[in-house]
Amino acid sequence: MPDGADSAIKRGRKFDQVLAGAREVFMTDGYDGASVDDIAKRSGVSKATLYSYFPDKQRLFMEVAKTECIRQADEAIAAIDMSAQVDEILSRAGREIVRFITSDFGQSIFRICVAESERFPALGRDFYESGPALVRSRLVEFFRSAVESGVLSIDDLELAADQFHMLCKVDILDRVVFNNEERISQAAVNRVVDGAVATFMARYGV
Repeated sequence: MPDGADSAIKRGRKFDQVLAGAREVFMTDGYDGASVDDIAKRSGVSKATLYSYFPDKQRLFMEVAKTECIRQADEAIAAIDMSAQVDEILSRAGREIVRFITSDFGQSIFRICVAESERFPALGRDFYESGPALVRSRLVEFFRSAVESGVLSIDDLELAADQFHMLCKVDILDRVVFNNEERISQAAVNRVVDGAVATFMARYGV
């Protein structure tokens, strides 16, 4: 399966089936270790069917990453009571951010993208669009509504979204990436997220 072929992704009856199988293989074997044969076998389709949907492994990987990021973002938003106080909403959003970056899937996607970004620069760019950029856009939507309601005072919505996102990852992301900690304690999560919300509200709260 060539990497980087300039062809459009085609959807069909077994598209989701292929994605599910590819997700399992990528998370188990990594990007380099994932083979077309293994993905086709795990998906229960022929190699011809797999090729008909995805002309290259890079596109298949990014479709898996994008689909999972969007799914988790939608589930996180659905679980948040948007009628609550702003600090409560931020607290829940912060915990969802931490939950993703400390999940097996989140860590695997991050490591694969970092490992392959030099060889395939587009991989990192695509991951940014389906991951961090997606978080930013969802936060910007919420902040814009809160500003219109007079609860927050923000001039640069995108900067504020990036700041909150990064505040929620302080210490935790480094521990996950460099210390390879399998589990971050709830006390550590509370410490970081509560601090992020307090800092953000001190800067932007009305």
